[in-house]
Amino acid sequence: MRIRFPRLIVPSFLLAAAALVRADDGMWLLNAPPAAQLKERYGFEPTPAWLEHVQRSAVRFNNGGSGSFASADGLIITNHHVGFDAIFKLSTKEHNLLKEGFYAKTRAEERKAVDLELNVLQSIEDVTAKVNASVRPEMSAAEVLAARNAAKAAIEKESFDKTGLRSDVVTLYQGAQYHLYRYKVYTDVRLVFAPEEQAAFFGGDPDNFEYPRYNLDISIFRAYENGAPAKIEHHLKWNPAGTKEGDLVFLAGHPGSTQRLITMAELEYARDVQLPGVLRWMKSREVLLNSYAKRGAENARQVQDEIRGIENSRKVYDGRIGGLLDPQLVAAKQAEEDALRKFAQDKPELGAGDAWDKIADAQHVIAANAARYNYLESYYLNSSLYKIARDLARVAAETQKPNGERLPEYRDSAKNTFELALFSAKPIHPEVEQLKIEHCLTLMAMELGANDPAVKIALGGKSPAVRAAELVNGTKLLDIAARKALYGQSPDALAKSDDAMVQLALALDPAARAVRKTLDAQSEAKQQAHARIAKVRYAKDGDRVSPDATFTLRLSYGAVKGIDAGGAKVAPYTTLGGMFERAADRGNVPPFDLPASWVAAKGKLDASVPFNFISTCYSIGGNSGSPTVNRDGEFIGIIFDGTIETLVWNYAFSDTRARSVSVDVRGIVEAMRKIYGADALVEELLGKK
Repeated sequence: MRIRFPRLIVPSFLLAAAALVRADDGMWLLNAPPAAQLKERYGFEPTPAWLEHVQRSAVRFNNGGSGSFASADGLIITNHHVGFDAIFKLSTKEHNLLKEGFYAKTRAEERKAVDLELNVLQSIEDVTAKVNASVRPEMSAAEVLAARNAAKAAIEKESFDKTGLRSDVVTLYQGAQYHLYRYKVYTDVRLVFAPEEQAAFFGGDPDNFEYPRYNLDISIFRAYENGAPAKIEHHLKWNPAGTKEGDLVFLAGHPGSTQRLITMAELEYARDVQLPGVLRWMKSREVLLNSYAKRGAENARQVQDEIRGIENSRKVYDGRIGGLLDPQLVAAKQAEEDALRKFAQDKPELGAGDAWDKIADAQHVIAANAARYNYLESYYLNSSLYKIARDLARVAAETQKPNGERLPEYRDSAKNTFELALFSAKPIHPEVEQLKIEHCLTLMAMELGANDPAVKIALGGKSPAVRAAELVNGTKLLDIAARKALYGQSPDALAKSDDAMVQLALALDPAARAVRKTLDAQSEAKQQAHARIAKVRYAKDGDRVSPDATFTLRLSYGAVKGIDAGGAKVAPYTTLGGMFERAADRGNVPPFDLPASWVAAKGKLDASVPFNFISTCYSIGGNSGSPTVNRDGEFIGIIFDGTIETLVWNYAFSDTRARSVSVDVRGIVEAMRKIYGADALVEELLGKK
């Protein structure tokens, strides 16, 4: 989750040239680092040992963020907003840990997260030849999709059976390469430390995506194995000296997705169909949940996690569509595509002449089915209970098939992750569920039409409000035991269930599968075309382009550097004292009020200690929580945000004003010692215990 910066209109000149490689561009694979660029620009050559250490120290939070091991006894640091979901699920009406903060002074006090899975990358293997060997020239796009899926499933299963590691085949360069990623998985993860949300997200929405920033956006967990703290060989040593301006720094994290290599047809779809649809959905939900939250403190607590996520995502998409509406960005992307197509035309032996047209044809079909896909396959009626019901219905049907023919999320290799989510003890509030289902049914009818067959099934001849109440009151899926009783039943047995939510999931499944099949086939057609374009790109530009982000481990690099904002210099560092000054300047009123713990400790703090800092490292959503490391592979900070200009990094990179924002290691240590009295924890983080 990314937060926000200078509330500025994104300057067109930042986007005027979508050069393939410029300055500190790139989200690089750990098995294909930008060695030449680093040596030329910074005089640094990462050794295999350096890369392995950083790789094994990096942690993927499967709920959508990054982190890093921080001690030999399994300590892991991430952002507070990455840990937010886990902290929220550990909170109660009586003890809201988001508001109060949390510190386990002993290991016995550490609290086990409800359903958090962590992944640590162990190895990467290129399996492109194995996947492509399953495809024959005469196959249709649908047949190619089935063949590739079967090949991927077989590779994943063979790897898991042999190693016991989570094994995922990852698509790179839009289908030009396939790599097998193997992960060690931790599911016993316990909360150790989290500041108050007000300290982690000081300044709230007004300061979101702004700089200067003053945020202790951290949380600390511990991984356990067999009931004891995990013994970790590779963890990042903390360097309490931090950095200075101009220093080379790296991010090792898991960026979610970028669209740097998309075609103009795909860009236009994102601008004209996808992003407007997503924003309508998000903004409508935001209004709904904020209205519910205003009914009382407990109501607000129940939806706090979801509201925060929607607010952040909505701002990100606002920034993205703003970039896509910039004529100069569009012109630059068009010029880049024209040059690539001209190169392909001049070299017909590369076989990519009609690839762009194939993508445009597929994108037209996707656009025509986008709303239907969203409401039948993607949004899950905006309901945790319906998502559970749909998973029960799907797993019953999918497990009747050979592993290679199943939908990817129901393959054997995904079973452990699937079951962790299905049987999660996360809090589900019936009143909130009913409200959200009613809202989604209403929007579904508005978007697809009240006479749409699937809409009629969903409404069951009733109004959205009545139907939502019927579904929530008619399900037993709040009870984990009820889920376990239904899990693994045959399709025939499940069909006899009297659970209203399960019956709806079964009834809607044929329509949902049909639209998914249509879009999956078009996506496969696009992948085949993109694979041909990738050959052209490589012939033209070599290996100077990193693949788009895929929520897999990437390395980016840059320098600690301030901003020249039209002649006004913005320093790269803020200080702890600056937070108190900003609070006073804003009248100490929300969201600029300081937690009581900070007010009480003001006299103890060294006001000059660096707190947050900025760098030119390339980052995007999913990078949140990535360790910021120095040349020696030492932890010197943790990224939590990017300036407003970084929102268009999804499509094009520039470092003129765009910056990634990190919490400085010096500010972390000072605050933990003098505000929270967490000296024992700091000693472990610094390797002195």
